[in-house]
Amino acid sequence: MSEDNKILDDNKMIEDEFQALLDDYLSSNHRKKVEVITKAFNLAYEAHKGSRRRSGEPYIMHPLAVARIVSKEIGLGSTSISAALLHDVVEDTDYTIEDIEMIFGERISRIVDGLTKISSGMFGREVSAQAENFRKLLLTMSNDIRVILIKIADRLHNMRTLSSMAPAKQYKITGETNFIYAPLAHRLGLFSIKTELEELCFKYEHPKTFEDITAQIKETADERNKIYENFAKPVRVELDKMNIEYEMRARVKSVYSISKKMEKKQVGLNEIYDIFAVRIIFEIYPGLDEKKQCWDIYSAITDIYKLRPDRIRDWVSRPKANGYQALHLTVMGPDGRWIEIQIRSRRMDDIAEKGFAAHWKYKANKVEEDNELDKWLKTIQEVLENPNPNAVDFLDTIKLNLFAMEIFVFTPKGDLKTLPQGATALDFAYMLHTDIGDSCLGAKVNHNLVPLSKKLNSGDQIEILTSSSQKPQAEWLNYVTTAKARTSIEAALRRERRAIAKEGKLKLEGLFTEEPLQRSMLDKILYYYEIDKKEDLYYQIGNNDIELPQDYAEFYKKKKEDESENLLKRYWKQAVNAMRKPSETAPKEKNESVGDGEEGLSADTEQIDRKAKYKLVETNQGKNFVLPSCCNSLPGDDVFGYINHKEEVEVHKSSCQNGLKLKANFGDRIIEVVWGDYEQYNFKSTVSFTGIDKKGILNNIIARISEDIKVNILSMNISSNDGIFEGDVEVSLHSVKDVQNLCSVIAKVDGINTVHRSTT
Repeated sequence: MSEDNKILDDNKMIEDEFQALLDDYLSSNHRKKVEVITKAFNLAYEAHKGSRRRSGEPYIMHPLAVARIVSKEIGLGSTSISAALLHDVVEDTDYTIEDIEMIFGERISRIVDGLTKISSGMFGREVSAQAENFRKLLLTMSNDIRVILIKIADRLHNMRTLSSMAPAKQYKITGETNFIYAPLAHRLGLFSIKTELEELCFKYEHPKTFEDITAQIKETADERNKIYENFAKPVRVELDKMNIEYEMRARVKSVYSISKKMEKKQVGLNEIYDIFAVRIIFEIYPGLDEKKQCWDIYSAITDIYKLRPDRIRDWVSRPKANGYQALHLTVMGPDGRWIEIQIRSRRMDDIAEKGFAAHWKYKANKVEEDNELDKWLKTIQEVLENPNPNAVDFLDTIKLNLFAMEIFVFTPKGDLKTLPQGATALDFAYMLHTDIGDSCLGAKVNHNLVPLSKKLNSGDQIEILTSSSQKPQAEWLNYVTTAKARTSIEAALRRERRAIAKEGKLKLEGLFTEEPLQRSMLDKILYYYEIDKKEDLYYQIGNNDIELPQDYAEFYKKKKEDESENLLKRYWKQAVNAMRKPSETAPKEKNESVGDGEEGLSADTEQIDRKAKYKLVETNQGKNFVLPSCCNSLPGDDVFGYINHKEEVEVHKSSCQNGLKLKANFGDRIIEVVWGDYEQYNFKSTVSFTGIDKKGILNNIIARISEDIKVNILSMNISSNDGIFEGDVEVSLHSVKDVQNLCSVIAKVDGINTVHRSTT
């Protein structure tokens, strides 16, 4: 194709995409401010002219795609669409934020500025840039929620186009997405986006499993459709009698959620019975109560089918914290299969799919006090007031509140309060007020005195006991689960430590009455007590962990040669650190608009080629990798490599929770790895099984293993209770295939109920 034809094709593609964006916007309920969107597009188009993404398409296609997600899938208006079109302009071109404000005004420029600050944030070598970006994201989010909504849209498009990235880069991006963006999308009620983000992460981290489950779902589609139609036919008859406008459809669960359920239950796809759910969405009749309509439909269904009482979920009366409302029930269908049903109004469905943007649309003409999003943002702001100085720890603290299930508890006056599941009496105290938490002495739950670490249950009534002499203790960090409580305790402990250190400094300076304490003398004192930092020295003195001598001349009494040797070591250490180079990362390519800084932990790792596949091998001299105990990976698992502080390559399963955190926080240390020749080398693994206790069952298991498979049994443990036994066998083998064969062999033993590879 000639260059002229390529330019014409590119222009046609860009024009079509922009027109599709305008069509999306014009079909929405927003005021039709097409002029500002067109102006934003024209500026972005000129600014990015000549730039291309790694996929080869013009760079402007990325901002256009993000703007379409913002408009069509999240439901935002012209301000957000314009900001999405401009989100990379300040970072990647010569335009400044002042230019944007002059052309588009303060609202759009503020959002673009927030997005630019998130993307361009680089911090110290010992801090994850991604975690620091997350902190900035939350800071900007607390001012304007549209910043995070556009950032999530940006991440979604990058995930949709991830195939053009190198595998190591894919690991980094999927790790960040699973660790940060999917939980945020969930917390903001963006259900469909959260589901797609998880699905795409799973597709790239477990490609074979993804393909296998997708193929099996396709193969069983006819059978599912038959089950659905048999269920739906009598329901339609009853709903039609009610003279309501509705739609009913079956929705297959995501491959990711199906896989998680298979992993949790250790069963195959054929044993997962709730692969699909039936969704009934009704239009609200003017003047009719929408909750009553939900329960009327519920009543019609339960008149036909038998209800499973333990599976009723009433989120109509009490919505989830992210605004989700629906009535869930499970009934026994005509084919002898349990079927989950979700009943929602059109309003509820919009909020479930598009989150709080839809929520705002429905409350445009009325005032709702203190909605759930406002409560959550208020919590985030309280956390941001006293952030942990370490960005990675801060990120962990915030994540405590992202995916939390909820409980409902009462104050002594009967006020209802919401807390995450697993919250303690101390969490409750800090939720009421930081001062109450700091002075908390104990609690009464349902009028009974309990310790601060007591976990609360829905329906509990809690009274907090306080004392003016009480102060937060370090062990309190083990008692709390909420972000607010943790950050408040950490802040109080830091204040206390600073106060004690100040006293210690005054005590030390009190020794030097004739002349002020000089830096050279302070170094001698640090050496004398074998302490590295002066802050630690002051604290230990103030805390009476160190008893100062009567005369500072005592500090000179250590042998001169010891001091010389110590100083030599110190100078040598400084020289080595000065020579240590930061890890050389490739220049950031413009098309990789994940925008999330990659300067993470610095390391002298030139011996590892990060761009090539790192081959995992074992020789007579040993392995060129290490296997952490967190996931016990084996040859044949989906894995990635992480270069740790010892410059070793750790091998983690793609599904490893520790590995997920590593990918999100230290993406520059993630590498692509491939298993080498491993057949002659041995790995340890454990297989767990349960069954009906029969005489001789253990002998049967051992005999079957010995006959059918060549593995070395290292240990075996079995315990029995009320006729049911649980057991595990640790073996030495070569690969995942050997484990699968072993599970298959054990499963054939009469009396065995379940068998699976243990993950611990």
